[in-house]
Amino acid sequence: MQAFTQLTGLVAPLDRVNVDTDQIIPKQFLKTIKRTGLREGLFFDWRRKRDGSPDPDFFLNQSRYQGATVLVTRDNFGCGSSREHAPWALLDQGFRCVIAPSFADIFYNNCFQNGILPVVLKADEVLSIIKDVVDTEGYTLTVDLGNQRVTTPRGTTYRFEIDPFRKDCLYRGLDTIGLTLEHEAAISDYERRRKQEAPWLFTDIK
Repeated sequence: MQAFTQLTGLVAPLDRVNVDTDQIIPKQFLKTIKRTGLREGLFFDWRRKRDGSPDPDFFLNQSRYQGATVLVTRDNFGCGSSREHAPWALLDQGFRCVIAPSFADIFYNNCFQNGILPVVLKADEVLSIIKDVVDTEGYTLTVDLGNQRVTTPRGTTYRFEIDPFRKDCLYRGLDTIGLTLEHEAAISDYERRRKQEAPWLFTDIK
């Protein structure tokens, strides 16, 4: 998993509340277990009009937001089913950070497991950022995980809270598998010892 330390990136706005995972990545895109190629399904139903043509009003279809790495949105982002494809799709699109007043718990945890930093700011701070993003083409933010702060182009700083354990894992690029592998030597030593203590447990059954 790619570590997250500090990011300065273009910001894209999604001014909607209660965005559920079925809207982030609809069910027809869940057949794959690969983490790539999902960007085409990201916000699929919102990106198109009823006739199937791209909706020019949706941010992903606007050239000014191409290459955005920070998504700023509203309350309860990622609610609904616990599909891990949702953060996969966001990451495949290039988003490394999502800023919102609140997140659904499972989605919030899945972000950390996939190298995305979910930042919780106050509702009025988020609305201020969304307004500035819409009003200013090329708007960027600097997100500093180490110091737990978001800095605007004007120098305004917003501090966010984060669980120390989650912060450390994301900062070092460790998901649950990575954490386990940090103890690989101890695991191997235990397995060797158990084979000597109870060899019958390791006998092939024919």
